[in-house]
Amino acid sequence: MNWQRFAGVLGGMAIGLGIFTFTYARGGSYLTNDPAACANCHIMQSQYAGWMKASHRRAAVCNDCHAPHDVFGKYTTKALNGFFHSWAFTTGWFPENIRITARNRRITEEACLHCHAEITSSIRAIQGHQASESCLACHREVGHH
Repeated sequence: MNWQRFAGVLGGMAIGLGIFTFTYARGGSYLTNDPAACANCHIMQSQYAGWMKASHRRAAVCNDCHAPHDVFGKYTTKALNGFFHSWAFTTGWFPENIRITARNRRITEEACLHCHAEITSSIRAIQGHQASESCLACHREVGHH
């Protein structure tokens, strides 16, 4: 067997495995705004259940808080998170109590400030609530009760 045929067979296997994995993992659901997609993985069931009970359920879905509000930023974040979540869940290399990354924390903070700009601009003017103060420091459980 020559190297071109071997490379073709390996490439075809990789593409086939990728299509199978994407289909099995319901990858298309992650391209939507449906919060149920976030609960495809069993590890996210408690976050989804918490969101179902939280006040933000009436006003926001997962992407509103956990993805940038521009199309490029949103789908870049979803792709990066999807890759790293898939890697972590496939390998089992994740903490049992999942934690938000620094990048995703910044995105969530920006979402808080964006949606609550009317309130946060006056709050941040008050001494003790500097621009560096994290909304999540005091309101950690807001979206997931």
